[in-house]
Amino acid sequence: MMTGFRLNLSPLKEPLGFVKLVEWLTAIFAFGSCGGFSGRNILSLFCGDGMNETLNANFHYPFRLSQVPLVDGNTTICNHSVTTTHMMGDSASAAEFFVGIGIVCFLYSMVALLVYLGYMHVYKDSDFGPIFDFVITAILVFMWLVCSSAWAKGLQNVKDATDTEGIGASLALCKGGNITCEVTNFANMRTLNISVVFGYLNMFIWAGNAWFVYKETHWHSQKFSSQPGPGRQQVPAPI
Repeated sequence: MMTGFRLNLSPLKEPLGFVKLVEWLTAIFAFGSCGGFSGRNILSLFCGDGMNETLNANFHYPFRLSQVPLVDGNTTICNHSVTTTHMMGDSASAAEFFVGIGIVCFLYSMVALLVYLGYMHVYKDSDFGPIFDFVITAILVFMWLVCSSAWAKGLQNVKDATDTEGIGASLALCKGGNITCEVTNFANMRTLNISVVFGYLNMFIWAGNAWFVYKETHWHSQKFSSQPGPGRQQVPAPI
């Protein structure tokens, strides 16, 4: 059996290779739309004496909000002395998990495409290749479900922590007196919402791809060959 590289683009015309190319692209959109995010909410403080002040709430990936200073250093706001104050919340674990799975799927899709296009003759001549491919694909389907669900919850936590109520809870000035706090300018989180959509989309695409990979394994071929064909009858053994 020859094991050298032999370029063959025909797998891209079949579901096995074409869907893997789609997975490669959707993985890029998933982790790229989350990992590259940076936004700013503007908190307006109405001091009650005719003075208004603003604070910038800057946040970005991986969304460790508890380490983001809302007020950096001792300062005076609405005639009140305010010490260093940080935002509340931490969605870093969910965001990094989501991006990490996206990068793993991006790399695995590249390796799988290399095998399909250059070593398909080796892939189909052995049982190990298709079975390994199927097992990894099935695991990644589950991982996409878990990381997308975790990031969807983490994103909601980010939204809650950066709205008027969330920021107001971290700033003592907003908890009483005649000072009113309100977020008047919200960061555009459309790309973060898109990242969640691509996360679940990846799950469905990888689940569909699992079927085409399964058809390459000997499990499927044995099951197919063991089924009697239409119109076939078993002939009793001669006595």
